[in-house]
Amino acid sequence: MITVTEATATAGALKRLSDEGVSIWLDDLSRTRIESGNLAALVENKNVVGVTTNPSIFQAAIGSGAGYEDQLTDLAVRGVTVDEAVRMMTTADVRAAADVLREVYDATGGRDGRVSIEVDPRLAHHTEATIAEAKQLAWLVDRPNVMIKIPATKAGLPAITEVIGLGISVNVTLIFSLERYREVMDAYLAGLEKAAASGVDLSTVHSVASFFVSRVDSEIDKRLTVLGTDSALALKGRAALANARLAYEAYEEVFAGERFTALSGAKANKQRPLWASTGVKDPAYKDTLYVDELVAPGTVNTMPEATLNATADHGQITGDTVTGGYAQARADLSAVEQLGISYEEVVQQLEDEGVAKFEVAWNDLLATVTKSLDSKGVDAE
Repeated sequence: MITVTEATATAGALKRLSDEGVSIWLDDLSRTRIESGNLAALVENKNVVGVTTNPSIFQAAIGSGAGYEDQLTDLAVRGVTVDEAVRMMTTADVRAAADVLREVYDATGGRDGRVSIEVDPRLAHHTEATIAEAKQLAWLVDRPNVMIKIPATKAGLPAITEVIGLGISVNVTLIFSLERYREVMDAYLAGLEKAAASGVDLSTVHSVASFFVSRVDSEIDKRLTVLGTDSALALKGRAALANARLAYEAYEEVFAGERFTALSGAKANKQRPLWASTGVKDPAYKDTLYVDELVAPGTVNTMPEATLNATADHGQITGDTVTGGYAQARADLSAVEQLGISYEEVVQQLEDEGVAKFEVAWNDLLATVTKSLDSKGVDAE
């Protein structure tokens, strides 16, 4: 791990990234990261201005046990359910992280300084339960800089509208397809319209749309490898960037349109694209690929710490690498389709797998916490 002193010396690429209008968020959180001062150091020295979490991140953090023993003992004494125990621990971490980032939130007028927490992934296909969970999480964290993560499933779309309509800021997660991304932006605008009709101050409502990157390459590259032709292999590592660049094109179109223009008079905020899953999975690719090649103003890039460190060390930030590439992006996705690889099939598979993976991680976390509570002499059920 790069030390704080080294980080100060190597943060040039991170500063350039920030100067290009990309907000750098950390895709990780744990109690030890907060209590050790590591998170504050990343904010101070590595241009980190936000934090994202997900069920897998919490499963890794709480599953390690580090920093949670005292709270687990207290929860066991109280005889809480395992679901309540998990929510008490995760919201405590998000609340503490939000406090670390509060100065950033204040300095940016709420644009950054955000910490995201996800609704129970088991609710991904249940609209009303997602809405209720989002309201509960916002209440439990009780910080203005929290963002509630809602998955971009079909059931999640109306939940996004309702939660935004209540004035709660939302991070829409697990977006893979361009069509679904447009539906997400539509749900956000509908939420803003609902909020405005209810008298909510729109300037206080923020949202990001988490468009997943590396997983697209992982799946499409696998299929290209199976085909094995020169034309197929030449397309490896290009679909994810193409998909993300066309998402940014859609963002530019929607938020320059009449519908948002009408809302911007009431100080509504654009829903920024957030590049998620930016850790490179294929070792054949440069480890900063999904940072260097997705630089565009008004975006967020949430990175695992390894990617953050790699960018600080050898990232190549050369200006906007998105807006000039729309024609090539369309050509790349078209070429993939022409080889018989269905874009629609891939993105639906990735959404289904994404929801399932988070549900597995959440169930693993529940099992871990159940075991911990039981070891303290309390039946967690």
